[in-house]
Amino acid sequence: MAGDAARAIRLSAGAPDAVASTARRLSSKTPQVSLVSISRRLSKQVDVLRFSAPVHTVYNPLSYARAPHETYLERYGQGPKEVVLVGMNPGPFGMTQTGVPFGDVSMVRDWLGIQGRVGKPAQEHAKRPVLGFDCARSEVSGTRLWGWARDRFGTPERFFERFFVVNYCPLCFMEAGGKNITPDKLIAREQRALFEVCDRALALAIELLSPSLCVGVGAFAKKRLEMSLGSAGPSIGTILHPSPASPLANRGWATHVEQQLTALGVKL
Repeated sequence: MAGDAARAIRLSAGAPDAVASTARRLSSKTPQVSLVSISRRLSKQVDVLRFSAPVHTVYNPLSYARAPHETYLERYGQGPKEVVLVGMNPGPFGMTQTGVPFGDVSMVRDWLGIQGRVGKPAQEHAKRPVLGFDCARSEVSGTRLWGWARDRFGTPERFFERFFVVNYCPLCFMEAGGKNITPDKLIAREQRALFEVCDRALALAIELLSPSLCVGVGAFAKKRLEMSLGSAGPSIGTILHPSPASPLANRGWATHVEQQLTALGVKL
């Protein structure tokens, strides 16, 4: 990404309104800016970051699962969208395996119709192998989110006419024993470095998608939307995260989320 686009990537994360303003200007002046170009630049930027204990292993599916990830962006990410749903970061049996946000293998392959070559991360954890579309484990968050989209809209095309789903952070973090670490649990200086590049990428992606509403899937994603977009962006709301760690999500996640989306003004 050159010229104005490169300058936008260098904007300070401490000025979210400036990021959003520059992203708006870029969308009209720089046609080469796309979800794919934003993703590729973000992938390079996060690859140079370093993380200390308790982080032991880091996966970047934007790199080793680039093929299915970019198929998802190109097939379903053509804007404008009415609503963009923003998740936190890849799960070990979802996007980590397929390159698609909330990317449970069966939902990505059988409902979204996406497959593709998935390689290996630079360092692979013995307890969390990347098997790509051969992974037999399910990602509960992904089956809930994409299962709701399937049950409510029927086809991916109908869902993506109005909605799109992205992850804020593209990296999956693991402890030495294989336990997942979420970005909000990183030490402060590592958070700042990571959030700076993720905030910029999110602001550019939202500008391209041009939604009237951005919805954080969980409180963390809502906060990052607010920091990334500032007051110059679209409306921001939140819905319950579909994680099985949430007792409320385990008691009818789809019903709760439909009520929350309706309260945000989304017609279902």
